[in-house]
Amino acid sequence: MPRYKRLVDNIFPEDPEDGLVKANMEKLTFYALSAPEKLDRIGAYLSERLSRDVARHRYGYVCIAMEALDQLLMACHCQSINLFVESFLKMVRKLLEADKPNLQILGTNSFVKFANIEEDTASYHRSYDFFVSRFSEMCHSSYEDPDIRTKIRMAGINGLQGVVRKTVNDDLQSNIWDPQHMDKIVPSLLFNLQSGEGTESRSPSPLQASEKEKESPAELTERYLVPCVLGKTFAVRCFKIIMYSIQSQHSHLVIQQLLGHLDANSKNSATVRAGIVEVLLEAAAIASSGSVGPTVLEVFNTLLRQLRLSVDYELTGSYDASGNIGIKIIKTHEERQLQEAVIRTIGSFANTLPTYQRSEVMLFIMGKIPVPGVHPALTNAGSGGCEGTRMIQIMLLKSLVQVTTGFQTTNMLTALPNSFLEPLLSFSLMEDPEVRLLVLTILLSVIDRHDNTPKFSSISIISDISVLKLKVDKCSRQDNLFMKKHAQQLYRHIYLACKEQSSGPQHFETLYTLLALISMELANEEVVVDLIRLALALQELAQTNEESLSVYNRCAVHALSAAYLNLICQLTTVPTFCQHIHEVIEMRQKEVPFLLPEDVFIENPKLPASLEKLEGDVLFQQSKITEVLGGSGYNTDRLATPYIPQFTDEDRLSKRKSIGETISLQVEVESRNSPEKEERTPAEEITFETLKNAIVDSVGMEEQERERRRQVVEKFQKAPFEEIAAHCGARFSLSALPRPPPSPSGTISSGYGQTQSRSVPVYEMKFPDLCVY
Repeated sequence: MPRYKRLVDNIFPEDPEDGLVKANMEKLTFYALSAPEKLDRIGAYLSERLSRDVARHRYGYVCIAMEALDQLLMACHCQSINLFVESFLKMVRKLLEADKPNLQILGTNSFVKFANIEEDTASYHRSYDFFVSRFSEMCHSSYEDPDIRTKIRMAGINGLQGVVRKTVNDDLQSNIWDPQHMDKIVPSLLFNLQSGEGTESRSPSPLQASEKEKESPAELTERYLVPCVLGKTFAVRCFKIIMYSIQSQHSHLVIQQLLGHLDANSKNSATVRAGIVEVLLEAAAIASSGSVGPTVLEVFNTLLRQLRLSVDYELTGSYDASGNIGIKIIKTHEERQLQEAVIRTIGSFANTLPTYQRSEVMLFIMGKIPVPGVHPALTNAGSGGCEGTRMIQIMLLKSLVQVTTGFQTTNMLTALPNSFLEPLLSFSLMEDPEVRLLVLTILLSVIDRHDNTPKFSSISIISDISVLKLKVDKCSRQDNLFMKKHAQQLYRHIYLACKEQSSGPQHFETLYTLLALISMELANEEVVVDLIRLALALQELAQTNEESLSVYNRCAVHALSAAYLNLICQLTTVPTFCQHIHEVIEMRQKEVPFLLPEDVFIENPKLPASLEKLEGDVLFQQSKITEVLGGSGYNTDRLATPYIPQFTDEDRLSKRKSIGETISLQVEVESRNSPEKEERTPAEEITFETLKNAIVDSVGMEEQERERRRQVVEKFQKAPFEEIAAHCGARFSLSALPRPPPSPSGTISSGYGQTQSRSVPVYEMKFPDLCVY
C-alpha cells in the first residue's frame, strides 16, 4: 500500500466518536507539504473513503474526512492545489446532494471555509453553477422541523455568500451578475427577508426574540445584502435588482430599511458606512418621486446626522463621544469620502422630490447650519471647537448646493422666503472664503430658471451677447414683488462681498454670474437702474480704496464692473448707452488693460505694482449714463443718485465667532445708537452671570413691551380726539393744520391769568382732505 494511503488511513480512529487522530493528521500534513505532487492523490483517496462512508451511513467517519480535507486545504497553497480542490469540491457536492440536513450543513461549512482562501493560481476548468443552484434551493427549504429548516436556510445564505466571494474577482469564472445566476440568488435572499418579517410577530418573548434574531435567516440576509461583509459592489447590484423588481409605491420601504441599517452601523468603520450610503444613492436614483415616502424630513435628518457624526469622528479621532481613543483607527481620508458620499446622496434624494417638498428640505437644512454665537454648544472641545463648526457649516452648505441644483420654481417669493434668504445672506458675509463661495453658488442655483449659468462660467468682455443665446423671459408679477422686498438685501451683499480681502477669482466670477442672472430673471426697469448704480458704486469702491484692498482686488472689482456694464448695456438695447460703455472699454484696452477681466482673471494676472487714482475716459461716468438713459425713459433722478449700501448690525454680527464676541458687538452697536454718545462708557466685560441676567431681563422686557402696546392700542380706540392730538403733538406738528375760526366772543381769561381760545365744536372745524375719512 502506498505511503500516502497509510497516512490517510491512520487519521481515522477505530471509534469515530474519538474524532480525528491529531498526531497522525500532523504527519499527513507534513507529508503533503513535503511532497506536494502527492496532494491530488491524497485528495482522491479521501474522496473515495468519504463516498464509501456516506453510502454505508457511517457519518462519524464522514465528518472526520471533511475535517481532514479542511485542514489540508488551509495548509497547502502549492501549484498542485487545483487538483486537490477538484477532489474537495467533488466531496462537498456529494454532501450537498445527501438527504441528511446535517450532511448538507457540513458540506456548506466546508465550502465557506474554502471560499475564504485566496488561491495562488487560477483555475480554468472549475464551475460553481451547481453550488449556486443547490444553495438557492437550501434558502427555500421547507423541512418540517422549524429549527432544522432555519439551519438549512442559513447554510444556503452562507453558501451563496461564499460563491459570490469566490467568483466576483475571478476573471476566469462566469460572470456571477449574469441573469442565470442572479435570477436564483436575489429571489432566495428576498424570500428569507420576507419570511423573517412574518416570524417576528410570533416570537414568544423579547428575550427569546433577541436570541432568535442572532440566528435568523432574515438578519443574516440583511448583513449579506448591505455591504458589511462583501463590500459595496455586490450590495449595489443586488439593490438595483430589488428596486427594479418592486412596485414604485413600495420603494420607500426599502429606503427606510437602509436608513435604519445606516443608523445601526453609525459607529462602524467609514468604509462600511460609505458602502451603505452608496447603496442608498443608487436606490434613490432608481426610485420614483415617492421613494422618500411620508417621512421626507426624517430621511434627510438621518443623512445629516451621519454627516455630523463623521465630522465629529474625524476631529476627535474616536467613535467614543467621551473622546477616549477606541480600538478602531479612524482614517481621515475615509471619513472625507463618506462625507462626500452622504452629500451626493442628499442631492439624489432631493432630485426625486416635487418643488414644494424640496423647498421644505432647503429650510430644514438651513436650520441645521450652526451660526457661531447663536449655537454656543458647537464651540466645545467635543465638536472640535471653531474648526468643527466651520466643517459642519461647509458640509451642510455643500448639501444645500446639491439640493438646489436643478431647482425650478415660478415663484421666487416661495423659493426664497425670509426664513431661508436672510440666514443664507448672513453667511455670505462670513470671513471664510469657502463659506461665501458656497452661499453664492446656492443663490445661483435658485435664481437660474433657464440654465443660463454655464454661459457665464468666466468673466469676459463680450462684444455681442447674442452668441451666448441667452434665454430671457419677461419679469412676472411674483418676481417684481420679490425684488421689491429683497432687492436691496441682494445689492448690499454683492457690494459687501466685493469688499472682502479674501475674495479670489472664483468669488468675482460667481458674483458676475449672479448679477447677470438677476438682470435676466428678475429685472424690471427699476431693477436695471439699481443694478447700473450698483456697478458704478463698485467702480467707486475700487477707485477710492477706503477699504485698503490689495491691487489685485481693486483691479478685479474694476474688471467685474466693466464686464457687467458691458452686459447690461446690451440687454437694455439703448444705443447711446452701449456706445459710452464700449468707448470706455476701448480706452481701457489701450491705456489700462489691467482694469479689464482678460488681464485680471487669468492664471498669472498682469497687474501694476500699485494702482493710483484714475481719471478721465477710463472710468464710466454716472452723469453720462444718466443722460443717455434718461432720453430712453429711465428714471434720471434715481440714476443720478449714487448707490450707498445701508449697513446694518447684521454686517458686523455675521462675522462673529463666539457668543462672547456676539454680545460685545451688540453692546457696542447699542451704545453707538444711544443719544448719549458723548458719555459712552467702555463695554462691560461679559461673564456667565451677565448672559444669564441678559436672558432674564429680555423676557421681562418683552412682557413690558407687549403691555405697553396693548395700552397704546386701547388709548387710541377709546380716548377723545383732543387727547390723542395732544399726545401726538410732540411727534407730529399740528401747526400746519388750519386754525379753527375765532370765537364770536373773543378770548376768555383763565383762572391763572392766561388767555385761551374758546372751544370750537368739532363739526365746525375745517380739516385738510388727508385728515378726513
